[in-house]
Amino acid sequence: MSEGAGIPCLWMRGGTSKGAYFLARDLPADPAARDALLLRIMGSPDPRQIDGIGGADPLTSKVAVLGPPTRPDADVDYLFLQVFVDQPLVSDAQGCGNILAGVGPAAIERGLVPARDGITPVRIHMVNTGEVALAEVATPGGAVSYEGDAAIDGVPGHHAPVRLMFQNIAGSMCGALPSGRAVDVIDGVACTLIDNGMPVVVMAAANLGITGREDRETLEADGALKARIEAIRLQAGPLMQLGDVAAASVPKMILVAPPAAGGAIATRSWIPHRVHASVGVFAAVSVATACLLPDSPAAALATLPPDGRFRVEHPTGALEVFLDIAPDGTVRGAGNIRTARKLFDGRVFPGPRPGSATTASQGMAADATMAH
Repeated sequence: MSEGAGIPCLWMRGGTSKGAYFLARDLPADPAARDALLLRIMGSPDPRQIDGIGGADPLTSKVAVLGPPTRPDADVDYLFLQVFVDQPLVSDAQGCGNILAGVGPAAIERGLVPARDGITPVRIHMVNTGEVALAEVATPGGAVSYEGDAAIDGVPGHHAPVRLMFQNIAGSMCGALPSGRAVDVIDGVACTLIDNGMPVVVMAAANLGITGREDRETLEADGALKARIEAIRLQAGPLMQLGDVAAASVPKMILVAPPAAGGAIATRSWIPHRVHASVGVFAAVSVATACLLPDSPAAALATLPPDGRFRVEHPTGALEVFLDIAPDGTVRGAGNIRTARKLFDGRVFPGPRPGSATTASQGMAADATMAH
């Protein structure tokens, strides 16, 4: 790998996030060297990420690393990495269902999976959790198409749908109900600690003195609220078998309220220190599952859909997830519809290594072919 020649990079929107999609062979094999390189590519740590391609927001500072499958029931390996914006941290402690939406198209674009005429199924090994997701990608004429009639809240316009299905995601990282209880009381607040694709702590917004309807900016400006939520998160970590989570990106913290726009439940999500502009796919699946637990804060507020299709409301709309519910009430699988779009394909040039001298002409650049 020669940094001077640039590193092949596919920049994509996946769901309501954006990220850089790389082939594993184009990055250092050593995780520490890889992470150091990604920090330089994204421009972290810096609140503006001004010297990198990151968008100064956790939702636009994400990475997907793709490679040949390492298990026989998959077509591609997908490792998700969250590059922190203002800290020199890269985390693989969780997956990302939004960036996952772009993995099938990216794998086909990069030649890892041959396209069929019509719909191409792509079995994706989610390396972070060890599970396999099935993505159905629109490939008319044997080429990826991003044009279609599907719309998702939080993304303008219409695009080709990417249908995602998940199996065996309960307890993806720490056990479906890692504490063994549907409800734990932490600092006087009733919490459901649950992992059905993403470890989350579900709490009623009213129990923290808010409505759950506040916008993102209002919540992020409330220092006392943020401190209280973080104190609960730090105590939830050991209860969820996650240990000390002070520097970890899980569990996510979800405040729930009664639905206001015809959905099943309303949410405000911390990821974990910034407020999500919408809600993560796997977090939404975990919240929908919590709605089925009779004693949970979510169940007390939810309007359960008769068809298993949960519209999880968030600040910019709603994310629909569908649960495959067995006769005994357990969740056998989950899925949702996302969209993705190729934004550019080219080479990215990392910024200087920390402590190295640069001239005014050096720094960050990207050579990109814009995609429609």
